[in-house]
Amino acid sequence: MSLPAPYRPLYLDGTGHPFIVLEGVSGIGKSTLAQALTTRLGATSLHTLPPPHTNWSALVNEQLRALPQFAFYLSGLLHAADRVRLARAHGPVVADRYSSSVIACHAAVHEVPVEEVAQLLKPFRPYLETPTRTFYLTCSEAALRERLAVKSDAKQDDLDLFAVPGRLTRLLANFQAVQTTDPTAVALHTDSKSPADLADWITAHLEAPHA
Repeated sequence: MSLPAPYRPLYLDGTGHPFIVLEGVSGIGKSTLAQALTTRLGATSLHTLPPPHTNWSALVNEQLRALPQFAFYLSGLLHAADRVRLARAHGPVVADRYSSSVIACHAAVHEVPVEEVAQLLKPFRPYLETPTRTFYLTCSEAALRERLAVKSDAKQDDLDLFAVPGRLTRLLANFQAVQTTDPTAVALHTDSKSPADLADWITAHLEAPHA
């Protein structure tokens, strides 16, 4: 069914520029790597959820039930897609989180199957910009604890990883499930690798013929 004009995505001539997404649990190093890649590629960077949603998420998580929460995160994701399209018209884009995080994190917090959250998102998939590659970052639990211990801007989501029983296990399983069904997915283990090392590897991967 064709959407009314105000609801259609604004397509611009930016399909030739890469759109790179970094996914994974809180504290794994997505933001630091996104900064390194942004510099390396001369890219625009954004975080999902982008402003103004960023400043509302804590209040939404505290006061809204599961379905209104999902609607809020869906709204932020659709807004992120608009931001990606605008930026991609001028050059590469690097996103710290995207649709996979919305699915995996919402499912983990509310302890529902990933497939049910994905089904809620499905009608809105055509509006989303498709990443060139989505890099799913993983690391050992010991490395994750070390990284969170020195993270200067730790949020409640970061603290809940180890404070809420089963949260980390559910998140890891959810990201793995989403990755399995993602045609843009690339797994990237980050233990003993610096952000510069990872940026080198991703840049080389994007420049390879298969990319």
